[in-house]
Amino acid sequence: MPPPDIDVDRPSAARVYDYVLGGRDNYAVDRQAAEQLFEIAPEIRDTARANRAFLQRAVRHLAGQGIRQFLDLGAGLPTVENTHEVAQAAADDTRTVYVDNDPIVLAHGRAFLDLDAQTSFLPADIRDTSAVVKGAGEQLNLSEPVGLFFVNVLHLVGDQDDPAGLVAAYTRALAPGSHVVITHVSSDGAGSELRERIGRVFAGTSADARLRTREEIHGMFGELPLLEPGLVDVAAWRPEDGDPPVGELRVFAGMARVP
Repeated sequence: MPPPDIDVDRPSAARVYDYVLGGRDNYAVDRQAAEQLFEIAPEIRDTARANRAFLQRAVRHLAGQGIRQFLDLGAGLPTVENTHEVAQAAADDTRTVYVDNDPIVLAHGRAFLDLDAQTSFLPADIRDTSAVVKGAGEQLNLSEPVGLFFVNVLHLVGDQDDPAGLVAAYTRALAPGSHVVITHVSSDGAGSELRERIGRVFAGTSADARLRTREEIHGMFGELPLLEPGLVDVAAWRPEDGDPPVGELRVFAGMARVP
């Protein structure tokens, strides 16, 4: 039986993503929503895996640049090679804070993190920037550089909540030398029918989806200078092996440095 505070009658975006990645922390309602997405865009499995691989490459890059603190917003369910694991493989003194407000994510996160004193899970809505910054500041030294991750989460933030403004608010709390990492599902190349069908699937979940153009996604970085190769398809950002999968549904990825 699931814990009483977990809604198993409504799909959770985090649990749907877990199923897409091949995880087991999901329920029938999540699997049904994911299968609907597969019917709409079969490449979603490859795209989700490419997104996960990008996160790992980005963490390794920042760890190689000396970043020893990571703040992962909208972290989702723990899977394999999570942010803190990849970072600690490069430097064992790394500290990581995960942020999410999904009850099942929190339950699994806390159980998972019992094994690691340098990693913590903050129960908060990423839209509440002051609460997140305050909570993260109790675990991280925000006067030192931080790797800030918005991976696979900002397309779940509606226009009314001003995702670009959220990124800017978090950036203002970061020390120079910090980096901001974003991946975002794009409407570029996706026909109107595909966008509408995806919207209908997510309308029944715990979070609506808002696909945005590459220009809109680029705008979320504000005036921050992007690292090469800029804002590109997620599998094309400094790939380590193979060619990126190409499908109608695109995800853009980028990393910027805080001056």
